Amino acid sequence: MTEHGLTPFIMQQQHIGPILFREECVFKKEINFNDSVEINVHLVKARADMSRWTMVHEVWKNSDTLSAIITIDGAWLNTEIRKLAVPPESFKKIFEDIPRAENFEWL
Repeated sequence: MTEHGLTPFIMQQQHIGPILFREECVFKKEINFNDSVEINVHLVKARADMSRWTMVHEVWKNSDTLSAIITIDGAWLNTEIRKLAVPPESFKKIFEDIPRAENFEWL
């Protein structure tokens, strides 16, 4: 996200940040200290306004072995009033650019 301009500083300025409702990790293979690690992210579910979403992170070691699958259900929280919020358009654009899973569905 930071590569696309969605930094902790920007979130702090906008008074909005992610909140996780559920996080599940399925471990498949051990990762050792000398292994290289890559993470692929896919959007699995989302509301049209990107206020709520589910994404999957696939953790690959040495580019060829799936080591873990992390599934996250989340939303955006207005940090001033501590209530769920719709993200600013700039955040929405970044989320729209996340690759979608084959089984992607709108909420």
